[in-house]
Parts: sequence; structure tokens; C-alpha cells
Amino acid sequence: MKINIPNILSLIRILLAPLFIIFLIRDLYIYGLVVFILAGLSDGLDGLVARYFNQRTVLGAYLDPIADKLLIISAFVSLAVTKIIPAWLAVIVITRDVIILLGIAVFSITDMSIEIKPSLVSKCTTVAQLGTVIFILFNPAVSDATLIKNCVYWITAGLSIASGFHYIYKGMNILQGTSLNN
Repeated sequence: MKINIPNILSLIRILLAPLFIIFLIRDLYIYGLVVFILAGLSDGLDGLVARYFNQRTVLGAYLDPIADKLLIISAFVSLAVTKIIPAWLAVIVITRDVIILLGIAVFSITDMSIEIKPSLVSKCTTVAQLGTVIFILFNPAVSDATLIKNCVYWITAGLSIASGFHYIYKGMNILQGTSLNN
């Protein structure tokens, strides 16, 4: 097992999730925002370093998505529990991630080797989810932006649902022996 800079950055991102939650439950949104942005930057940096310096590892292939999912799930659960975002949005976002993890588990159980590569809709979903958290943390109590908040929530929900169905579709085709490019 090889520990390198990208793997260390992923571990740091995992360790930032509890700190992020603590800031949110203590109503320290600006600090939470800073931690969330730092975690996001570390995500981009670990991928860049891994590709540029050819430091991709099996450990990193597991740590990176775990860190990503942990941070997103922590954000949406914390924001929903504190009633800053609607609970239904957190349920949709988390359900999508559970579907993805269950799909990976099915492939692991059936000893099917698959290349996990995010689709375009998945990348858009990630941007929407991250953008939602950042937008809300700038000023969670702002009431003047109700229309904008609702648009952001529905865009994030719609993309999360579309992405979830896309992964289900791809997974079912792979299980049936059909390969898809996207």
C-alpha cells in the first residue's frame, strides 16, 4: 500500500468532514464554508497531482470517492438537520449516493470488473451539489433569495435524480452484458 500526496489529501478531506459538521451545528457557517472550500480544493488538487505526477494508486481509487461522498453527505445531512435546506433535498442527494454505492457493491459481489468513470450528468450533479452547499453557507438565513434558493434546490434535485437513473441504466446494461460509453 502506497501513501502519496494525493492519498494524504484525500485523508485530510476525510478528516475535515467532522470539523465541517461541528462548524455547522454551532452556526459557524463562514468557518464551515472555509472548510468546505478547502476540502473542495484538496479534491481538485489530489486529482491533478495524481494525474500529472502519475501517482494513481488502488488506495487512492477508494479514498477519493469515499472522501467526496463523506463530505457531500455530511453537508446535506447537517444542513437538513439544522433546517437550513429542505430534508427532501438531502434525501434525494443521499439516495443517489446510496444507489451508486449499492451498484459498486453488486459489481464487487459478482466479481465484475468495471471502470468507474463519472458521466457528464454526474459531473453536472456534483457541481450543482457543491454549488448548493456553497451558496447556502454564504448566508443560510437570507430570506430575500427564496426564489433563487428554490431554483438551486430543484436544479440540484433534478440533476441528482437524473444522475441516479443514469447510473441505474448503465449498471443494468453492464449486468446484462451490454457496454455503454456514456
